[in-house]
Amino acid sequence: QVQLAESGGGLVQPGGSLRLSCAASGSISSIIIMGWYRQPPGKQRELVAQISRGGRIAYGDSVKGRFTISTDNRKNTVYLQMSSLKPEDTAVYYCNADFRIFPLERSWGQGTQVTVSS
Repeated sequence: QVQLAESGGGLVQPGGSLRLSCAASGSISSIIIMGWYRQPPGKQRELVAQISRGGRIAYGDSVKGRFTISTDNRKNTVYLQMSSLKPEDTAVYYCNADFRIFPLERSWGQGTQVTVSS
């Protein structure tokens, strides 16, 4: 019902910044939470940030103070502004939309690669 399309990934030097975008289409009225997850090479997928329809925001501990999640409701788009990037931020970043919490029902984007290296 909902399609998610990420963009904005790329190669950046340590200390640099990137802005990821996720455009949602379809039955967007059913979304209650949107967020970003990432999967570093050889590791499990982990939460980066999420924002509820009511505006409540949560961040993963490793990105607090460096990343900011925001939305543009008119454009049905969620953003992830990343600053002070570190090599350990290198991962495939996935956009996520949740429709129910219990039982959990969610959709995923295809992912966008972020590489932090000099």
